[in-house]
Parts: sequence; C-alpha cells; structure tokens
Amino acid sequence: MSAYKPKGSNAWNMFTYFNFGVAAVMMAGGIWSLEASFSAKGYYAMAALMLVYSTASITKAFRDKEESDRIYNKIEDARTERLLAEVSAKDND
Repeated sequence: MSAYKPKGSNAWNMFTYFNFGVAAVMMAGGIWSLEASFSAKGYYAMAALMLVYSTASITKAFRDKEESDRIYNKIEDARTERLLAEVSAKDND
C-alpha cells in the first residue's frame, strides 16, 4: 500500500499561515480599539478564539473522515479483487 502524500506547496502553506496571522492581528486590533467594557471585549475575544478552534476542529474531522473512507475503500477493493481471483481460479479448474 502506498503512503498518502498530501497535496500543497510550501508557498501555499506560508500564504495560509500569513493570512491567519493577519486576520488574528486585525481581530485583536478591532477588539482592542472597540469602545466597550472590558467584559464585552473579553466576550468577543473568547468568541473569536472559539471560532478559530472550532474551524480547525471541523476541518480535522472532515479530513479524518476522508482518510478513513479512502482506507476503507482500499480494503474493500482488495477484498473484491481477492474474491474475483478466487472465482476465476475455480472457473479455470
């Protein structure tokens, strides 16, 4: 079985990290400059952190399901090939 190699270049990875950093700085700056009470700023900051965490979690869940489905399909394909080989061998006898 060949190992799965993820697609994507280093340039793309650096671009996404950079975009995440810019977005985080912009969100922090927006919350910092917000004219609201400290508790309201804390609420928005916690909501932003939860949104980032939940986005990463759901992305991981989708990726894990995709990898699981890929492995399951490879196993099913191998079983089918073995079954066809056994039937073909019986027909030749």
